Parts: sequence; C-alpha cells; structure tokens
Amino acid sequence: MIGDRMVDPIDARILLALNTDPRATTVALASVTQLSRNTVQARIAKLEQLGVLRSFERRIEPAALGFPMTAFILTRVTQRRLADIGEALEGISEVVEVHGLGGVTDLLIHVVAREADDLYHVAGRILDIDGVEQTTTAVVMRKFVDYRLTPLLSSLVRDPARG
Repeated sequence: MIGDRMVDPIDARILLALNTDPRATTVALASVTQLSRNTVQARIAKLEQLGVLRSFERRIEPAALGFPMTAFILTRVTQRRLADIGEALEGISEVVEVHGLGGVTDLLIHVVAREADDLYHVAGRILDIDGVEQTTTAVVMRKFVDYRLTPLLSSLVRDPARG
C-alpha cells in the first residue's frame, strides 16, 4: 500500500490490461503487462482479497434485464432510522445502489425501472419506508460519461507519485 492507496503502478498495469480484456488468462495478462505469470496471479489474488476488484454484476446493463429507465431518488430521512431504512431499501430489487450524503439530502438512491409507471411505484415504495421523510426523483434522460476508472489507472501508471 502506498499512502492511503491499495493499488500501486504495477497493479494499475494489470487492472488496465484486465479492463481491456476482462476474459484474459493470467498468461495473456503477463504477456501484455510484461510481468511474470506468478506476479500477475499473486497481484490479482491480492486485489480480490482487498476488495479492489468488484463483482461482475457491475458490468451488466439493467436495460438488458428489462429495466431501461434509470433515476436517482434524493431522500431525506430520520437519521436514527438509517439502519432500518438501508435494510428496507435492500429489499427493493429495483434499488441498485444507495449512497449516504452530507448536506441537504441524506441518501442518493439509484433505481431502475421498466417504464414511468413502474418508476412511480418504486418511488412510492421508498417513500412508504418508515423514517423516509421526503423524496425527489430525478429521471436520467441521457448518460454523458459512463462509469470509468481507466483515466485514473492510466495516470497512476504514467506518474506513480501523482496517482
């Protein structure tokens, strides 16, 4: 670990190669990164153990599952109920991610829906959770920048001190 980073420039090279070809074998990754197969294998195992590599489900497009609509629900809650609210949100399958925020809103809830009426019902289920005080729904009309880490990995490989 470097400072508060778990990923060093060698790990970043491996992660860039995996990002380019997620199905690459250890031998192929070793060739691309110019590292030994044992080094690549050990580094990947370490990254998995540290939780650096996330689950495969982050790569699945919700629209392919019949949920083409995406929205973010800004939610104000009773603070002492946060644990119960989090548990209730886990029970709603259309909730794909929840972030706790500082500021005027307590939670940012990322949801998917089949269509507008479905989104209305999902938002209603969230508002019905005991401790949820207010919600504001923002429908995603267009995504301008997809989730990405390649620029960060590339900068770490180029300039290890800066990354």
